[in-house]
Amino acid sequence: MDISEIRNHLPHRYPFLLVDRVLELNLGDSIVACKNLTINEPFFNGHFPEQPVFPGVLLLEAMAQAAGILGFKTMNKTPADGSMYYFVGADDLRFKRPCVPGDQVMLRAKILSDRRGIWKFEVSSDVDGQRCASATILCADR
Repeated sequence: MDISEIRNHLPHRYPFLLVDRVLELNLGDSIVACKNLTINEPFFNGHFPEQPVFPGVLLLEAMAQAAGILGFKTMNKTPADGSMYYFVGADDLRFKRPCVPGDQVMLRAKILSDRRGIWKFEVSSDVDGQRCASATILCADR
């Protein structure tokens, strides 16, 4: 999926759209997407000026957005249909490696369950095969 199709399946827009491309999509199962980090992104001005680091909360959000694409595509819904995916929880969140300008962050999500509109995903991110973060997240379809 390129950015045009991603924009059809996520309600986010600049500067909060954090998925640049979907590389692999297995409906009902998993997704692999990427976020390319560049020094001109607004958060690097303050986090941190002398040693820029992608904020951990935004890395978690990027993984959640990848999971959202997987959920929307699996249900064959879009925000234009009136469907919205809300990020409602995270468990076992761990940060292992900082992400910096120049990194291509791989975003991975796998569906663990879907019960009554509450979706549970296993998410992770990595750069050059090194784990950056992982978590189990919950999203609600409303």
